[in-house]
Amino acid sequence: MTQQDVLALRDLHASDEGGIRHILDTSEYVHFHFDLDQLSRLVERYPAVGAFSVPAGPLGRVAGGTLQAFLLINWLAPPSAWLGGFGVTWSQGERFEEYLDPLLELVIRRVATHGAESLYYSGGDIDNDWLGDSLAKRGFTLTSLLRSYDKSDFAIPSEGNIQMQVRPFTPDDVPGVLAVEQACFAPLWQRDAADILDVAETYPYFVVAEDERGIVGYQFNTVDAVTGYLVRIAVHPRAWGTGVGTRLMAEAVRYFQQRRVWKIVLNTEEENYRAHALYEWFGFQLIEPRGFVLGRDMSSDEPRP
Repeated sequence: MTQQDVLALRDLHASDEGGIRHILDTSEYVHFHFDLDQLSRLVERYPAVGAFSVPAGPLGRVAGGTLQAFLLINWLAPPSAWLGGFGVTWSQGERFEEYLDPLLELVIRRVATHGAESLYYSGGDIDNDWLGDSLAKRGFTLTSLLRSYDKSDFAIPSEGNIQMQVRPFTPDDVPGVLAVEQACFAPLWQRDAADILDVAETYPYFVVAEDERGIVGYQFNTVDAVTGYLVRIAVHPRAWGTGVGTRLMAEAVRYFQQRRVWKIVLNTEEENYRAHALYEWFGFQLIEPRGFVLGRDMSSDEPRP
């Protein structure tokens, strides 16, 4: 960016994917929590904003500018939204806070129009996170600590409740899955119907557990190269202690074994003691570093035009 260039902010679209990927590929000043093959879908569906260096004069109107920084949302289920990606070009990296401020202000306005009242950021290392400290200076506070676990074998200590039907998710299951979400998770973790359907389209493994009264649990997972990711497992409180969680875990381990992964990894909240007990019983080992979540309450922000 030269001294003659003008900094312009605007919403991003799928046509800007090349500029975003260039920053992700070449800069050290990047944070992203999304699969690259889903980038176009995220930019089109959720708020995403960019800062462009535009040459002054007629050339700028023709060239359209060069993307210098971006900020995007990867999950928006009112009243919550999540910062999914932020990046600045390598040449502007040391000035990243100068880009963060206007982009953050703009994206907050965008998510507010969608009904979001809180904005969250998740980092992988609470003791060493280049962006977390800057967000803390901008009104984000510690919301949750996260534990990371991994497992390098396929041992199954129990099959769990073998009387429970476990089957692939179908679109008709959305109401039942939503009921489990609302019973198990705080609002910041809850997904909406559209997001659940997206999970079904993009994740290779999504199953539900049901009894005679309906869906009592679900689980979805994915695989990246030789690593299996246990993304979400949930059991409705009415079925706690009946072996449903154990059954879902056993099915997941078998799935990952079939996919020949080298290890299975997962994250969970520090205070989710019931989940800790299940994972550790299945042979998952606690690993460092500790992840964390920062949140900013936007309900009291002054409205801006």
